[in-house]
Amino acid sequence: MTHPHQNQILDQQQIRQKITRMAYEMYEHNFEEKELVLAGIHENGYILAQMLTQELQKISGLSVTLLEVTIDKSAPVESQVTLLPDTIDLAGKVVIVVDDVLNTGRILAYTLATFLKHAPRKVEIATLVDRRHKLFPVSASYTGYSLATTLHEHVRVVLQESEVAAYLI
Repeated sequence: MTHPHQNQILDQQQIRQKITRMAYEMYEHNFEEKELVLAGIHENGYILAQMLTQELQKISGLSVTLLEVTIDKSAPVESQVTLLPDTIDLAGKVVIVVDDVLNTGRILAYTLATFLKHAPRKVEIATLVDRRHKLFPVSASYTGYSLATTLHEHVRVVLQESEVAAYLI
């Protein structure tokens, strides 16, 4: 599904390389840990978290637990943040919250409150594309690609079997 005014900023090979590099950085920053929890924000953040988990399992002996985070991105204040599976104990663990694009930091700011209730040892953030429009005090610990954009532009990330790419619209 192409858009008339979209420019591809990352192709499949570039995205795969960035995911591999991010996984190495995560391992380097957390090599003393036994376990990492990757919490992907539904939907693309969760797919990205799955891809990062596969890379981490290839390159490290870390046990990686995958968590799916659901929040209504159009109404985060009113929205209930859900974590699935909800049986995972996060106390004392390193949690890396994963989303495909970091725009203003708003969605991540609202999800962080949910994680803090579970008393993790450390919370980090990973994003494939960081647009650097910080309105909330949230910054990525791991970034695949940093991009200066205008607020009128939109970044669309596609992580499907048929297509893996990122576009600037």
